[in-house]
Amino acid sequence: MNELLHRASGRHNRFLRALKRLPVDTTPVWIMRQAGRYLPEYRATRERAGSFMNLCRSPELACEVTMQPIDRFDLDAAILFSDILTIPDAMGLGLDFVEGEGPRFARPIRSVDAINDLRVPDPLTSLRYVPDAVRTIRNALGGRVPLIGFAGSPWTLACYMVEGGPSERFAHIKQLMWDRPEALTRLLRVLTDSVREYLLAQADAGAQVLMLFDSWGGILAPEDYRRFSLPSLAELAASLRRDDLPVIVFSRGANTHLDALSQVGADALGLDWSIGLGDARRQTQDRIALQGNLDPAALYASPEALRNLVRRTLFDYGIGSGHIFNLGHGITPDVNPEQVRVLVETVHGA
Repeated sequence: MNELLHRASGRHNRFLRALKRLPVDTTPVWIMRQAGRYLPEYRATRERAGSFMNLCRSPELACEVTMQPIDRFDLDAAILFSDILTIPDAMGLGLDFVEGEGPRFARPIRSVDAINDLRVPDPLTSLRYVPDAVRTIRNALGGRVPLIGFAGSPWTLACYMVEGGPSERFAHIKQLMWDRPEALTRLLRVLTDSVREYLLAQADAGAQVLMLFDSWGGILAPEDYRRFSLPSLAELAASLRRDDLPVIVFSRGANTHLDALSQVGADALGLDWSIGLGDARRQTQDRIALQGNLDPAALYASPEALRNLVRRTLFDYGIGSGHIFNLGHGITPDVNPEQVRVLVETVHGA
C-alpha cells in the first residue's frame, strides 16, 4: 500500500488513504451498484449484450459499464462490474437471471453428495473473463481512481447455492446447518478456497482493493454467525492482505458483531443504515475504517433533503479520517441519476 500511495495523487489517492485512516482532503465516496440500471447508458449497453451474464462475461462490455458512472460523476473509486454468483456458476450450477425474480440456479445444492462433488474453479480458465475485465478496466481508468474487485462471502454464496436463488425463510440452508453441520462446513471450506483464489486472480490482474459481500450474514443467530460466517471472513481477510492489499468486509445486518468484525484483519467495514456511524466507530474503537451508510431510499428525497441527510451522515461519523461515504446497500434501479450527482457533490463539499 505504501507503493500505491506513493504512486497515487489527488483524487486517486483519497480513497486509498481513507482506507488506511490517513488524512484526506475530503471524504471519498463511491456507491454500491454505481454501474447499473438507474443509468440510461447502462440500459443501452445491457440491451446490446442481450443478457446480464453476457454483459458480465464480456471484458469489453464490463469495462464499458464500469466506466459509465466514473465518466458521469466525481466518484473516488470504480468497482468491477460483475456478480457475486460467478463462482457457483463456474461450479456448474446453471445460473440464470429471471426478470423480476433475480438469480436462479437450475441445479441447487441439496445433498451431501452434491457438496462432496464440488471443486474449486480455476479463475484463469472457467472464470478468466473476470481477471480479463479487471485488466481492461485498469487500462481504461488510466489511474483516474482505484479499482475495487469483489466476491461474495462463503456463507452468502452457500445460501444462494443451497436455496437455489433469493429466499425469504432460508429454510434449506438452515436445515443443512442444523441437521448436517459437517456438510455445511465442507461446503464453506470449498467456497473459502474458491473465493481466495478468485480474488487473488483479480488482484494479480490489477484490482487495487478487494471487497467481500456477506449479504446474508445478518440472517444468522449470534452463535451460528460466529461458527459459519465470521471464521471464513477472518481467514479470507488474513490471506488476501498480501503486500498490504486493502480489504473491505461488508456483513449486512451483522451489527451485533462489529467488535469481532473489526478484528478479522480487514482495513474497513461496510455498514448498513441500521446503525449510526458514531455508534459503530465507538464499538470498533477506531481500529478500522468505516464505509457507509446512507439509506439508499434517501435518493428519492428532494435534493435539499438529500443534502441534509448526507451532511447528517458525515456529522455522525465525526472528526478524523477513516470514513468512506457510501450507501448502506446498493442503489436502486429507478433512482434519478442527478440525485447521485447531488450526493457526491455534497460529500465532497462538506
